[in-house]
This record gives sequence, structure tokens and C-alpha cells, in this order.
Amino acid sequence: MALPSLDARRARHLIGRFAGMRVLVAGDVMLDRFIVGRVTRISPEAPVPIVRFESEHLRLGGAANVAHNIVALGGRVSLVGIVGADAAANGLRAQLGVAGISADGLVEDASRPTTEKVRVVTERNQQVARIDYERDADAAGEVERAVVARITGLADGAKALLVSDYLKGAITRTVVEALLQSARAGAGRIPLIVDPKIPHVPFYAGATLVTPNHHEAEIATHLRVRTDEDARLAAQDFRARAGCEAVLITRGEHGMWLSEPRGEGTIPAVAREVSDVTGAGDTVVATLSLAMAAGATLAEAAALANQAAGIVVGKFGPATVGVEELLASLKDEV
Repeated sequence: MALPSLDARRARHLIGRFAGMRVLVAGDVMLDRFIVGRVTRISPEAPVPIVRFESEHLRLGGAANVAHNIVALGGRVSLVGIVGADAAANGLRAQLGVAGISADGLVEDASRPTTEKVRVVTERNQQVARIDYERDADAAGEVERAVVARITGLADGAKALLVSDYLKGAITRTVVEALLQSARAGAGRIPLIVDPKIPHVPFYAGATLVTPNHHEAEIATHLRVRTDEDARLAAQDFRARAGCEAVLITRGEHGMWLSEPRGEGTIPAVAREVSDVTGAGDTVVATLSLAMAAGATLAEAAALANQAAGIVVGKFGPATVGVEELLASLKDEV
């Protein structure tokens, strides 16, 4: 069953309302470091490629990439997360500054490193190795209280709240409860969107929309997701387990499945050449949050998010989609 289509005129109207919409993003911020080089031979010391260094660059990752996507689409963002007292935190703050995102919502925890992913890649964007710097223990004590205080202080005026959970410690039950309280305290109906991790599913009860990918949906529900009917059953089961209003299962080349009180159905994938799916989920939830803040229905928001995802998978690494790109991608129907 397909959901009602979103015509290009309505899509453009919603995108036009993105400008200035404020979204609060709380989650696991990361710094992505790419070391790029050329491989011409195998090491005589071990059967591994020797990478001759050519360049190095930084990108925002995790919840910071979600925030970057919101800004790229014309929205305003408040970002809450945890960083260490280290050079990576300085790099992350610098990258946020370049993107026009305030770092005031970041909480410093000297007991852990800033989450940083270092990828060694070839000039053809083939990944050779990845090194992760992280400590994934849940925030507690003063650090958790500081995160809650940042949320409470920054939620006022937000038109949507978003959880970007990468299971690195920033998202706890108490943090989600603070977001839910902020959503209920806001003027009108403030949606809470969650990009989930399965161990935290019980935390998300009361959320407006949760967006597992099909692997996560399978793990949470113990159901295989191969067909639309599988997706329908898994989405209904996931909604019941999570206690959330709606579920959007992202299914890669098979599109998305939306299950909500007003209906359910599939959103076909946008046919694109896929370069890298890294960060595509970040683009999806960023677009969903802005669209819902702009007054879109869940089905309309999902259609726009699907369109944005189709663009970003054609780019390498954590990337963003701009308003002009999204507008240019629209046809007679989205």
C-alpha cells in the first residue's frame, strides 16, 4: 500500500517554510577525521596496504552532522551533547563554528574522550581502516544533570525536538524524559523525533516518531523485514514495544515504511547512484524534523526526507543536502 503522494507544489511550500525554523538536537556528537592517501604497494611487514599520505580533513559526525543538515536546509539549530577536554573537542567546536552552529550546548566531560572516528581512505574513497576514539558509558551525575539543564534552557522556542542516539552515552532515560517534558511544555504540539539505538527502545515511550533502519527493526521485533508486509508487521510491533506514536522504517533501496495512527504504507526509494550511505540517517531525521516543524504531516515529512536521502547517498562521508539541491530534485510528484 502506497501513501498519498506529495505534489511538487506542496513540497516547495513546505521547503519554503524551513527558513528560520528552530530545532533542538540532543545526542552523541562526533568528529569525523579523514586521512586520504594513495595505495601503491603492500607492506613487507604485514599483508596490509601502505597508504602514502596526501591530505587530511574534518567533518561533523553523529548528532553534530544532524545539526549541520538542519542548518544546510535553512533551519536554525540548538545542539546539546557531550565532549571531552581534548584536541578533538576543539576541532569539533571549530567545525561547528564554520557551519554556523553554536557550541554553547556542549557539556564537557574530562573523564571521556570526544567521540572521534578516524578513517584512512584512498583517493578513490575506498576505506582502508577506521580508528574509533570513544567511551560509551552512559552520562551520569553532574554531566547528566548538565545535559538536562542545557536541554531545558535551549528548548524554549524550538518547533521540533530531535534525539540522535548513537549509543555513546549522551542519551539516557533521564535525558529523553527531559526532552518529552520540554515537548509537552512548548506552545502547540512540539514533535519529538528519535533516531534510535535498540538497547534504548524503552526510553522512547511518548515520542512522536522513531526511525529505525530495517536491521534495527528486525532486532527489536525479532521479525525479518524482506517485503512490504514484513515491514508493516514490524512497524506495528515496534510501535507497541517503543510506546511511540509513529514509526518510520528506512529500508535502503526499498524505500521507507511509515506506520502511524492515520494510516500506513510504503514510500518508494528515489533512484540514485549510491556512493556512500554514511550519515544518510542523519539527513533523514534532520529533514523530518524541519518538515514537521513547518507543518507537514508525517507522510509529507517522510516523503521529503526520502527525497533528501536520495541526494545525500550520492556523496562521500557524512554530508548535507542544501535547499536548492532539494528543490531541484523535485518533479511533478515526490
